[in-house]
Amino acid sequence: MSACREIALLRELKHPNVISLQKVFLSHADRKVWLLFDYAEHDLWHIIKFHRASKANKKPVQLPRGMVKSLLYQILDGIHYLHANWVLHRDLKPANILVMGEGPERGRVKIADMGFARLFNSPLKPLADLDPVVVTFWYRAPELLLGARHYTKAIDIWAIGCIFAELLTSEPIFHCRQEDIKTSNPYHHDQLDRIFNVMGFPADKDWEDIKKMPEHSTLMKDFRRNTYTNCSLIKYMEKHKVKPDSKAFHLKNQQQQQGNNHTNGTGHPGNQDNSHTQGPPLKKVRVVPPTTTSGGLIMTSDYQRSNPHAAYPNPGPSTSQPQSSMGYSTTSQQPPQYSHQTHRY
Repeated sequence: MSACREIALLRELKHPNVISLQKVFLSHADRKVWLLFDYAEHDLWHIIKFHRASKANKKPVQLPRGMVKSLLYQILDGIHYLHANWVLHRDLKPANILVMGEGPERGRVKIADMGFARLFNSPLKPLADLDPVVVTFWYRAPELLLGARHYTKAIDIWAIGCIFAELLTSEPIFHCRQEDIKTSNPYHHDQLDRIFNVMGFPADKDWEDIKKMPEHSTLMKDFRRNTYTNCSLIKYMEKHKVKPDSKAFHLKNQQQQQGNNHTNGTGHPGNQDNSHTQGPPLKKVRVVPPTTTSGGLIMTSDYQRSNPHAAYPNPGPSTSQPQSSMGYSTTSQQPPQYSHQTHRY
């Protein structure tokens, strides 16, 4: 059923920042479905991993702020399109944000993996009844961790805020050591503890509906507000060398507050304060280092410049003879730069 829902959505969705479904293959012998997409050379998980490793090796390579700005803009543009068409993604994380490599769409961000995506305009029953646990738990909004049966597009905005922080610091902002145990109970003590250690304990005036959450009594039993008195997003970002007076910090803070619990969260880039978005962001990231007139490099992807293959194992077939995993050659239908990757159910 998950594959059928994903196929139905992907056939309807058409946006430059949402992955396009090329073909669907059915294997009647083993009763499996294969989905064929344009091949994306990179994803944010690998890009962030490279920069995190550079910090560990004491040779830090920062993501250029212009690149972060472009990545964030494209993610927001894609998610605004989904939300405007009543689609919740429900599994936004760096691994599901692809970046196109060589070809006409080089540098284009693609939101991928719609397996958890659902329409939310008129569900027959609460979304939580259909899927009690959604979103990879480092990117899971507090209302989901507290068992909310009704939730909104704000959960996607929270996840994007987490991704934004990760782009700025190269570290998952709400990293939790405990494994995400597959259970029907959405409450996760350690994950909530991690959020409070970064953001502080939510004040009643900031989140009036917290008392209505199914797991509110468990929350109040397990946690004490004064434990997190000295915790704040400002201190966390300062620790990672992001100044609280920077535009990046203010936009991050605005996103996290907007995505925290309010029903009016939106992914539309135009809804942010203009002071955070002065100067047009690039519609596509420059993933190959272009040279300026002065001979320098602008918005360089150092993970490509240092070794284009070291950080990224090739996840797809060769561009010289692209084939789907069902054995159908695509060379006659697409030029070489449109090699494909497949996803199996």
